[in-house]
Amino acid sequence: MKRKILVVDDDNMNLVRTKMFLGQEYEVLLAESGMEALGKLKDEKVDMVLLDIDMPGMNGIETFERMKEFAADIPVIFLTASGAEDDVVSAIRLGAVNYLKKPFRMQELMKRVAQEFDAK
Repeated sequence: MKRKILVVDDDNMNLVRTKMFLGQEYEVLLAESGMEALGKLKDEKVDMVLLDIDMPGMNGIETFERMKEFAADIPVIFLTASGAEDDVVSAIRLGAVNYLKKPFRMQELMKRVAQEFDAK
């Protein structure tokens, strides 16, 4: 059975591109907002979350904090276009397992996802 990854990003092009690439090895769910992601996490068994930090409404940090209330054991890799070190530091302090700065190479994303699954 394929492992399931939830990708959360407000940029539809990023979602489509990531699903095309990761979908070769994993089952991929998509969410365009923090609220949509929280709903999917309540309805589905997910093995990992790839979470954009800079989103309108509820940003990735807020989404992660809310997610930890009921899905604290799911590893999260943050994806960020932000150059703000504070965002990355906050994400790691909250318990994110890794992060990637946008734009990133899909091979690098695949490598980090595989490393996290192999570590479990």
